[in-house]
Amino acid sequence: MDAMHRRTMVLGFAAIALLGGAAAGQAQVSVNIGINLPAPPSLVIIPSTPVAYAPAAPANNDVWYLGPTHHGPWAVVAPAFVPVPILRLPVRYYRVPPPHWKHVRRDAPPPWGPGWGHEWEKANKEYEKEWKKAEKEEEKEWKRAQKEEEKEWKEERKAMKKAGKK
Repeated sequence: MDAMHRRTMVLGFAAIALLGGAAAGQAQVSVNIGINLPAPPSLVIIPSTPVAYAPAAPANNDVWYLGPTHHGPWAVVAPAFVPVPILRLPVRYYRVPPPHWKHVRRDAPPPWGPGWGHEWEKANKEYEKEWKKAEKEEEKEWKRAQKEEEKEWKEERKAMKKAGKK
């Protein structure tokens, strides 16, 4: 083996030893203690209801969960405590409707039994009245904002015409 070849081999082994040692040192020092939480699901408001749902969320496997917001905390609830507005949603909002609902029109609510939602309804007798009142207030606010926007647009247009004549 000539000197040049030996020198190249020694440099090669030295490089491997240095790089291999550095990689091993990094692996021992690196620790990931992060908690990776999934993003909340995209929610869609169902028109004329107080309900938002996640169309891409997986099925609930006949277990119902209730929480104050979509962030939770979530608790399993008995069928009697499922909010009535949810029970009145048409079948089309269920990602995978149960097979025994196949005879139900997609724009009609499913045929829940008499035990469903009655406890929630007892505890929330005024919800429909309150929801309709809030809906009317929201509609008034929307109309007011629309009128205000239209007024501003007309004023801007008038100012632009006036500026263009100068």
